[in-house]
Amino acid sequence: MSRDPGGPRTLARLLRLLAPFRGWVLVGLGASLLTLLGALTLMATSGWFIAAMATAGAAGVAMNYFTPAALIRGSAILRTAGRYGERVLTHEGTFRLLAHLRVWIYRHLEPLAPAGLERLHSGDLLSRMRADVDALEHLYLRTLVPLGTAAVAAVLLAAYLARYDGAIALLVLGMLGLAGGAIPLWTRRLGEAPGRRAVALESGLRAAAVDGVQGLPEALVYGAEGAQAERFDARSAELAAVQVRLGQGGGLAQAGLGLCAHLALWGVLLLAIPLVRAGGLAPPDLALLALLTLAAFEAVAPLPGAMLHLGTALAAARRLFDLVDTPAAALEPSGPSPTPSGFGLEVRGLRFAYPGAQAPALDGVDLDLRPGRRVAVVGPSGSGKSTLLALLLRFRTPDGGSIRLGGHDLAAYRGEDLRRHIALVSQHSHLFHASLRDNLLLARPDATQAELAAACRIAQIEDWIESLPDGFDTWVGGSGAGETGMRLSGGEARRIAVARAVLRDAPILLLDEPTEGLDAESERALLTALGTLAEGRSLLMVTHRPVWLAAMDEVLVLEAGRVSARGTYAELIAGERLPRLLGLAAGG
Repeated sequence: MSRDPGGPRTLARLLRLLAPFRGWVLVGLGASLLTLLGALTLMATSGWFIAAMATAGAAGVAMNYFTPAALIRGSAILRTAGRYGERVLTHEGTFRLLAHLRVWIYRHLEPLAPAGLERLHSGDLLSRMRADVDALEHLYLRTLVPLGTAAVAAVLLAAYLARYDGAIALLVLGMLGLAGGAIPLWTRRLGEAPGRRAVALESGLRAAAVDGVQGLPEALVYGAEGAQAERFDARSAELAAVQVRLGQGGGLAQAGLGLCAHLALWGVLLLAIPLVRAGGLAPPDLALLALLTLAAFEAVAPLPGAMLHLGTALAAARRLFDLVDTPAAALEPSGPSPTPSGFGLEVRGLRFAYPGAQAPALDGVDLDLRPGRRVAVVGPSGSGKSTLLALLLRFRTPDGGSIRLGGHDLAAYRGEDLRRHIALVSQHSHLFHASLRDNLLLARPDATQAELAAACRIAQIEDWIESLPDGFDTWVGGSGAGETGMRLSGGEARRIAVARAVLRDAPILLLDEPTEGLDAESERALLTALGTLAEGRSLLMVTHRPVWLAAMDEVLVLEAGRVSARGTYAELIAGERLPRLLGLAAGG
């Protein structure tokens, strides 16, 4: 992303995101302004009332104390009610904004997954979606509202003071400008670099925490837990030091505000006392002006903090915009998806290379996957098997060659429309932190209980689910572990993923090592079930299991991104390549 040192472009973009909530912004600003005006009126009227009562008593004259007493009580009520209303309205607006931003971020993430997110550590991605979005609450709650309130209040206050004396009005307005303008800008400049560093350190600390927890078993085995803890402590200490710098800046700003307020008070007294002596200003008004001047700086007191929060919010926003501005690995077509004439896949001369790679991942691959045809792909790690699946799913765009589905180029289909025709069981199928039922319904939300049971029967997992106390409503924590959910073995998680693919009932099945983690008996049962399911469907499977390869119509041997051999299992097993890849003896 291009540099934006002062943040004007980033701020303008944030304000555009805030536009749908301008009603909440204005209402919150109004409540904040009423609260401030109530506080100023309370302070000024109280000072005037006490001085006026003392003057009247010394002179032995009567005065109407009902009106100022009522004004004081009304101001106190307005201040209290306004403060409560401000908290309710501004926080409601903030929560609505954050909810909108989270949905907005997620919608931008969807086209990037999975290829566009590979450059990010999971902890860093989590930090951007949670902590960085949360940091943007400062934009409205602690920046826009205080700035708007201070600006309007300063204008109203200057107009009121001008009724007494123009010089006093200019003096107070100038000191408010110094306290609410120059000091906050200096504070922002002082805290800009530490604010950026704090955001980066917090993200790195979360990533280190995720790494430390996920890699704890390995660290314990190799005795590296001490080094991990030292790195974590070092980052924590650096973050604490940065936060101290930010705190020092805030302290200096508050000291500057206090100095400006008292200088303004002295200036007002120097200008007003001669007016009292000359009879141009009533003595009680001197107390009103003095206390009103001091109270006026309540309007600008939040601004140094607002500038610090603005720097943090802009740093977080840059990280979010850097994420959403990442170009998708596969661009969506401008028009609607075509209607396929059948569901055959035709791959010709397929080429793809990862950025910075010295050799292509796929180089001239041809493949025919007609309805009812079963094709297996076998090859060593790094031969291009997973890349082939990613291209067929349109998670990536090929550099050369073509992929056609039903007579149309794959690029003509919108990703969502294309993937309606495909069911996938990958090596790392994810189980969400939810019930087994919810994990299965992900494939088809309208599926009935009978259809769920039938899919699980095919995946050889129905009996196991029915043996659980809560059955399909059993809560799982993911494929292997969960915070409060049931722990699943790798084989159980894989069979749930297979059931999900079966439930999808798609015309094209892509299976990536579907029996990994299953025993021989379960594998044979699943082979039989999937063989029945695949009738009339296109089946592409990545596997090294001979029991699956023998059931395929064709086996493709991928090596270094090229098809080095193809044929039936019987034809290939008689040669040298396939036995070597499968770790079998020749002719075994």
